[in-house]
Amino acid sequence: MPEAAIKEEMETEDGLKKTRNIGIVAHIDAGKTTTTERILFFTGRIHKIGEVDEGTTTTDWMVQEQERGITITSAATMCKWKDYTINLIDTPGHVDFTAEVERSLKVLDGAVCVFCAVGGVEPQSETVWHQADRYHVPRIAFVNKMDRTGADFFEAVKQMKERLSPKVVPIQIPVGKEDQFRGFIDLIARKAVYYDDPKGMQFEVAEIPEGYREQAEQARHDLIELLSESGERMMEKYVHDEEITEEDIRGALAHATIYKGVVPVLCGASFRNKGVQHLLDAVCAFLPSPLDVPPIQGVNPETGEAAERKTGDDQPFSALAFKIMSDPYVGKLTYVRIYSGILQSGSYVYNVTKEKKERVGKILKMHANKQEIVKELRAGDIGACVGLKETRTGDTLCDPSQPILLETIQFPDPVISMAIEPTTKMDQERLGLSLRKLEEEDPTFQVHYNHETGETLISGMGELHLEIIVDRLLREFKVKADVGKPQVAYKETIRKSVEVTGKFIQQSGGHGQYGHVEIKIEPLKPGGGVEFVDKIVGGKIPREYIPAVEKGIREQSKTGSMAGYPAIDFQVTLFDGSFHPVDSSELAFKMAAQRALSEGLKQASPVLLEPIMRIEVVVPNEYMGDVIGDLNARRARIENIKERGLVKVIHGTVPLATMFGYATALRSLSQGRANYTMEPAFYQEVPANLAEEIIHKDSGLKTKK
Repeated sequence: MPEAAIKEEMETEDGLKKTRNIGIVAHIDAGKTTTTERILFFTGRIHKIGEVDEGTTTTDWMVQEQERGITITSAATMCKWKDYTINLIDTPGHVDFTAEVERSLKVLDGAVCVFCAVGGVEPQSETVWHQADRYHVPRIAFVNKMDRTGADFFEAVKQMKERLSPKVVPIQIPVGKEDQFRGFIDLIARKAVYYDDPKGMQFEVAEIPEGYREQAEQARHDLIELLSESGERMMEKYVHDEEITEEDIRGALAHATIYKGVVPVLCGASFRNKGVQHLLDAVCAFLPSPLDVPPIQGVNPETGEAAERKTGDDQPFSALAFKIMSDPYVGKLTYVRIYSGILQSGSYVYNVTKEKKERVGKILKMHANKQEIVKELRAGDIGACVGLKETRTGDTLCDPSQPILLETIQFPDPVISMAIEPTTKMDQERLGLSLRKLEEEDPTFQVHYNHETGETLISGMGELHLEIIVDRLLREFKVKADVGKPQVAYKETIRKSVEVTGKFIQQSGGHGQYGHVEIKIEPLKPGGGVEFVDKIVGGKIPREYIPAVEKGIREQSKTGSMAGYPAIDFQVTLFDGSFHPVDSSELAFKMAAQRALSEGLKQASPVLLEPIMRIEVVVPNEYMGDVIGDLNARRARIENIKERGLVKVIHGTVPLATMFGYATALRSLSQGRANYTMEPAFYQEVPANLAEEIIHKDSGLKTKK
């Protein structure tokens, strides 16, 4: 290899070693966006610190985010710290926008989990932690808000160990807390770091104060003990009582964090600018580079065999589209993570998922909603493309000559719906186009047209989710629309197996229609979805008509048999049928399958299912009785009640149907002092008396319309 090429390869590898693709994830209000803003300030990416309360932060750029003081959409940006490049995604904490966290973790190499020193491990903290577990994302934990009243670092760490992972280990311990929080002790360097500057911009490194030495040595010993379990070299030194240096600990901790599931814990107060510089140092020292993560796995679409791509510019190009956004100036933006090879503007890529070639127009590096045009993206980069018309979230892009299909991203089903209709005739066409754009952007937002009622239904993850969608329609897309009250996304399933016949026969002089199927319908376990099994033998139905039968089954399953809700968790086996050599067609077999399933669902003891939510209510002791009484009236099942300082924390499950307007009710029950979080848990059968009421009400509405 020529010397210039060797030098370029070494520089590329060195650049990759010093690249970090990380996400900031946490429960709502733990301080993710504030921490991100400080990171951007200290790395020199911005020169003035914005505040969430003022709506001036960089990554909360949407009007709705600025007004509500919450993050709604994940925002990607890039910054430099020392000689490291950090691609950073700030994610939402509200459960209604969990898809944003899901798709971000899918493409990131590491994560910073932010915890509130007062709240500790909160419900959404657990959710994002388990999402990171699912994608095997190494992480570090940052206990934020150490300056707040009620802050308790050691209680937060204890909760992490009990509820998240036994491999959580502090590498810092705080000096003081609440309004006395001064800084922390660096257990690795055996030094104290003080932030005596009121603005937190400057810090001073000093010896560990006398009163903290014993505690610091014990915590350092616990750290070394955990690391010795994760690596042979450390184990050897630990067992033989050899000196363990700062470099030994740093090297062992990086390896254990990336490969052994160890989670280093740091502390600070982002709002006061305390601890953020050291958090950045930890990101660079302990989280993986693109070279540290295993090669991305996939499937060769031509052979069906397993395939992989190693990180490197010299590998065949492969990337995953993980986010779509509509931009008022450049049109559709497709966010991509490059796993291997180089993507150049003006080049053609192959969308394996859609089996189509697409041309990349511009390539952009993103800084929240601001864009920087670049000529190419290399392995390990995160950026956005303009010009990809067919690509959707979860699609694989690759080199046309060496295709690979990467694993797509799984998203939860919507649990709440509402009817929407344009205010004027002029808004009708614009509403349809706008809803399609929003559906492209957000995989947990779905649009469904009910032919029986003539209604357009929009479905999402919660009341706030749909509220934001409607707000965006009005402001961003300039569409005026009227919306109905939120409705629960009920589903249907069956309790017994049946065999049914479906026929579609039409004779009218010339060419007719003939389709005949025999199917068996059987219940599946919860989460089974809709399965189709083909057991046709001997050519009783020609092979070319089998896909039409499956299509008919899947389409019919969307409208159930009781009240028009989607039917789930059953298997359909096609075992017999017949055809006509002239009159049979795909349409005839599709219609026959639909008729068979419609009749079969009625015979198979159908039941109605409702979404059940997992709920956590934090309430002062004096309002406990009233809040529990109200939850019981809402059919809640209370699992446990724990103490957290001066408040009680109620955990349980509750039907979504009973929880509309709960925020207002809880405020009035507790004089505004209680709060709650809620997230989808599972579907459960509706009690028989309520099911009848729901079916009767819905059937009445449809008849009326």
